Amino acid sequence: MTAPARVPRGEARARLLEAARNLVRHKGFAATSVDDLCAAAGVTKGAFFHHFASKEALGVALVEDWTETTGAMFAAHPYNSLPDPLDRVFAYLALRREILERPLPEFTCVAGTTVQEAYETSPAIRAAAERSIRSGVDHVRAHLAEALAARPVPGVTAESLARQFQVVVQGGIILAKAANDAAPAREAFDHLERYLRLIFDRPAA
Repeated sequence: MTAPARVPRGEARARLLEAARNLVRHKGFAATSVDDLCAAAGVTKGAFFHHFASKEALGVALVEDWTETTGAMFAAHPYNSLPDPLDRVFAYLALRREILERPLPEFTCVAGTTVQEAYETSPAIRAAAERSIRSGVDHVRAHLAEALAARPVPGVTAESLARQFQVVVQGGIILAKAANDAAPAREAFDHLERYLRLIFDRPAA
């Protein structure tokens, strides 16, 4: 019998994180075991515990990796160079809608999924998820701050409006999971855009 191929040196950690990202999106964090992770990554338990002291440590690293990966994606998108901050915001929403065209597990948020399960049992994972969601708030807040500086809206701050974006993102994903259909998430983005166009007096083209 041929022995399984050895994972190249230095790849085990990346493979475990990739496996965790896929499994958590499909099964959830609690239902994903260390055995599942090792089998999916093609590594031994020894390799797992060489890189992560526990499943919880893997969960923290997974959320941090997710934050870095998604943050880089949004930061590098061409919409960031648009001169009008509201155009940037609408382009961000358009990108969010494009992401909804993927299979449902592929547009779910790893941080949001994980924190829903572990917010009480793992303060470390909860804190990592808070930082992750906070990074999403901060990305949109920068554009909204410019838009509000040019056209102030009574009672609305960039911070509160940016948090509302995350309410729509995370809530839309939960509704999509419940319905097994992206339509509720898409509808939530549409409502958010209508609200923004109303308060900023920016009719649709």
